[in-house]
Amino acid sequence: MPRLVLFNKPYGVLSQFTPENGHRGLRDFIDIPGVYAAGRLDADSEGLLILTDDGALQHRLADPRHKLQKIYWAQVEGAPTEADLEPLRHAMNLGDFTTRPAKARLLAEPAGLWPRDPPVRFRKAIPSTWIEIILCEGKNRQVRRMTAKTGFPTLRLIRAAIGDHTLAGLKPGDVRIEMVSGRLSVDGRARQGWDRGL
Repeated sequence: MPRLVLFNKPYGVLSQFTPENGHRGLRDFIDIPGVYAAGRLDADSEGLLILTDDGALQHRLADPRHKLQKIYWAQVEGAPTEADLEPLRHAMNLGDFTTRPAKARLLAEPAGLWPRDPPVRFRKAIPSTWIEIILCEGKNRQVRRMTAKTGFPTLRLIRAAIGDHTLAGLKPGDVRIEMVSGRLSVDGRARQGWDRGL
């Protein structure tokens, strides 16, 4: 039976087992042979990373053709309004590729959110705001590039969910193993109320 390893990746950790350029790798947290990451998070991003020992499942989780929803929480510099988020909800030309329309909304600071280590650097005269962005793709630094293009650079980025899988109950560096029976649900519906477990 395939295994899914749900990992809350801390800031500064790579989405690979081998450390590199002063960054820690997954082997500092995950001692499970034969699992591989289904998708990536850059070192500056935090949150849900899924690993599996099943190649077909890994492909299904990572391939944007399956339109698996990924939920991100972005703390951005400035105070965007709902109108400011409108460009995110349409195809956005980022130069080397054009995004699919995303879902975006203003968000209160997530309850139970852990402090980042090291802390985010703020500019005293400029407020920050949390927004939720839901994508069905995930190109390199896509969310950061999208928010920057709207004039609100991302200060902190957390992936909160991938399809039905969430950070519920996972502190930074924590791992949860789930066994997969039958076909993986990739309809993108996130469980309601999951963030209470943070």
